[in-house]
Formats: sequence, structure tokens, C-alpha cells
Amino acid sequence: MGLAMLKMEDFPHYTYDDYLEWEGRWELISGIPYAMVPAPAKKHQRVSLKIASQLDSLLDHCEKCVTYLPIDWQIDEFTVVQPDVLVVCGDNLDETKLSITPVLVFEILSPSTHRKDRVVKYRLYENAGVKYYCIVDPETRSADVFQLKSGDKEKKYREEGDFREGKMVFDLGSCSTAFDFGKIFER
Repeated sequence: MGLAMLKMEDFPHYTYDDYLEWEGRWELISGIPYAMVPAPAKKHQRVSLKIASQLDSLLDHCEKCVTYLPIDWQIDEFTVVQPDVLVVCGDNLDETKLSITPVLVFEILSPSTHRKDRVVKYRLYENAGVKYYCIVDPETRSADVFQLKSGDKEKKYREEGDFREGKMVFDLGSCSTAFDFGKIFER
């Protein structure tokens, strides 16, 4: 039997309990494991730090919103991801993982995550109800921002813009904040 005859259900699928036993950094999406690169490149880390620092500072006045760097977000029994930077508004009672949907997620592209971030995670975050999804490309010094909008039948992302500079106001529910995209690409 050739590979062309195999179906997705022919491959093993894993659960969150399996994930907890693995060594190294992994994400689990719909039961399929994805190995994480050992450590992000310097440019990726600098952009991530600038995003998280700005969000942390902007949200300092909000009692309900918290900024996190990569943390396990368990979406369901078969899916756990680690967004690069995220904002959660509301109570998260579990100290080891995130169990509520973030309101804002930033993913920073790298050559090894480009397709996963633009396609797989885009759909995943859209279906999970993440209000804002920002895909940041350090190479082009730009960020694509998507906002979840209600349509006739379901909620879908709509592109809010391609930012290289300038501010966007994120309405996070309990507060709002004007994020300056130009600051994340400064040297």
C-alpha cells in the first residue's frame, strides 16, 4: 500500500496526557505532534520581547488582562499550543497551563513555522475564538492583524491591516489599548 492510500485516521493521534510525557518543546494540534525548534533566532526573540514588554506596560492599569510569553494553552484534549505572546483577560485558575481562550495572540514567523502560523494556527485560533491574531514577520518588518468578526453563519477573521508602523487599538473587552507596531521593529 502506497502513502497516497493512507488517510489521516491511519496515523496515530495523541492527547494532552500523552503530551505531558514528552521531552523537549512540542505543540499538539488535533492530535498531531509538532516539534518546536530548539530556540528562536535572536531577531525573533528581540521582536517577541518588544511585543511582550509593550503589552505588559500598556495593560499595567487593567486588573483583568495579563500578558504571557509561551505558555501551554490547552484548547481541548487533542490540542495544546504555545503562542509566542498572548493576552488573557479573565480568570485562569490553572497555574500550569492556560485553559481559557486568549483575546490577543502574536505569532512571530520563522522559516520553520511560516506555514503553520499562517495556515494551521490561523484556522485554529479562528475556530477557538481568539479575537485578534497578529502574524509578525521580522524579515519584512511587518505585522498582519486579523480580527474575529461575526458573519451570517459563523465567525471569521477579517484583516485589519498590514502594519509596519502606526498604532492599532485592541478592544480587549475589559479594557482597550493602542499598540504601536513601529516600536517592535526599532533596532
